[in-house]
Amino acid sequence: MSHWFENAIERGEQLTLSAQRTASLELLKNTPWPTRKTEAWKYTPLKAVQGFNATASEVLAAEQIEGLQAIDVVPGSELPTELPAGLTMQWLAADDVDASLFQQVKPNRHLFGLVNDVLAENVLQIRVAAGTEVATPIRIVQQLTAGSETHVRVLVEIEEKASLTVIEQFAGSEQSLNTLFAEYRIADDAKLEHYRLALQTEQAMSLGGSHFQLFDRSQLNSNVVGFGSDVSRIDMDVRHSGQHAFAKLNAIYLLDGKELFDLHSTIEHEMPNGTTEENIRGIAAGSARAVFNGRIHIHRDAQKTLAELNNRNLLLSNKAEINTKPELEIYADDVRCAHGATIAETDKTALYYLQSRGIGKEEAQIMLNFAFINELVDDMPNQAIAEWLRPQLRQRFAKMGE
Repeated sequence: MSHWFENAIERGEQLTLSAQRTASLELLKNTPWPTRKTEAWKYTPLKAVQGFNATASEVLAAEQIEGLQAIDVVPGSELPTELPAGLTMQWLAADDVDASLFQQVKPNRHLFGLVNDVLAENVLQIRVAAGTEVATPIRIVQQLTAGSETHVRVLVEIEEKASLTVIEQFAGSEQSLNTLFAEYRIADDAKLEHYRLALQTEQAMSLGGSHFQLFDRSQLNSNVVGFGSDVSRIDMDVRHSGQHAFAKLNAIYLLDGKELFDLHSTIEHEMPNGTTEENIRGIAAGSARAVFNGRIHIHRDAQKTLAELNNRNLLLSNKAEINTKPELEIYADDVRCAHGATIAETDKTALYYLQSRGIGKEEAQIMLNFAFINELVDDMPNQAIAEWLRPQLRQRFAKMGE
């Protein structure tokens, strides 16, 4: 049993919790600490979490994204007073949140999601009124100081024919732990543009998730960029609860040294005529380890579903490790579904070609690596974010394999 896990349960027992959070605490008590025999954690050891002792809970603002005009939100800080018409935001205590919102989209199978249910000290509730198009993105930013531990919850309601962009951004390298979980309900004909920039490194541990529920004709465009750390895990769930809903998920992860990054995604097609496009690309160097588990579940009534999952990976070292497991579970008979995964090394012919044209080996390697993931960067709807990321990715590539 983990010292940290036992402490988390003890802290929960000392709190006065709502019925929902009490149910999560009981589930937590009956959930064994993951080991290498636990399928969902088979390739993701939690030794760094086991011995973590929090000494603070200070959250700083991450660096600005050049060229991006956004509404910045730092957990624990005051919210902006002037907001676009139709947009409301407020911080609430977890027990003051409407029971029909809290824990309604996130499944209860996520261990650290249960921890977040119990220990959430800040709940950010965001609502976009029907018919409102909020042009300015909301950027939720976290950079934890040494010894900090935070459990933040984000609840987002996008009402009919409304649209919103949300950026979940993480940074920092000092020993810390966060479990930010976000739940999104996207109503009929509504749109969400979503980014999770998990750019924490070294000892900054992050174990959170983003979870989405789509209704009739709603649209989701989600983009994930992840660097590795001692432990970096993202759980994503998408529920197609309406007809003709569309979900697009793109993810990039870049790892070096002894870093770990783990992405688990589950797509639930519950209704007919839904579409999912999922593209995941990863590069690992040094002794880094990447984990991807992508599951698409087509329910019996989800006829006319179109779902595609593709995971491509590049190994830059014979010590790096990538574990990928795409899954299709289909119970409807009139669907078009496909999945695939590849793991390869750098194309030595292409590398030689660039070098023969006078390009140094290091620069040639960077060019090939960037070409591998650039399609997904180009595909980001917000070009300010894409332009801000490109030099950071190049700098990351330059350090990989040193």
